[in-house]
Amino acid sequence: MTTRGSLPFDPIQRAADLWEERVGPARTMATVTSVMRVQQILLSEVDGALKPHGLTFARYEALVLLDFARRGSLPMRVMGERLQLHPTSVTNIVDRLQGDGLVRRLPHPTDRRATLVELTPDGRDRLAKATVAVTSIDFGLTGLDDGEQETLTTLLRRIRRSAGDFD
Repeated sequence: MTTRGSLPFDPIQRAADLWEERVGPARTMATVTSVMRVQQILLSEVDGALKPHGLTFARYEALVLLDFARRGSLPMRVMGERLQLHPTSVTNIVDRLQGDGLVRRLPHPTDRRATLVELTPDGRDRLAKATVAVTSIDFGLTGLDDGEQETLTTLLRRIRRSAGDFD
């Protein structure tokens, strides 16, 4: 993938070379900076594919989560846990999805304090179309074969586990 304004050199490698000269070993700085840059690239590509469907990646993830739910709905608290988001962020996402008619809130049948969120038929339709859009661009992940993608996923999972993301 080539973007507008592509540089004729790798700026992260240049920064790493300068870091080595002025600060010391640059391996960790170059790795973290590379991961951050790749995250920007992937988010830009995915958001570009989702924009025509009126979705952001966060809203798309919420729709996918609801679609995968066994009962077809989830309490907002569970959505926050699974999406690893603060309750305020989940409320904002659900508010927007509900405003677009893609989800609806329902009272929890056994817990008056909880609210369930469920996909609407329009939500399922929008999700299906958005999924075609993001999968057609491989979620923006280019340049790696299947084995390399598995290796990268394994390495990133190790970082996530050691950071306490999951047990």
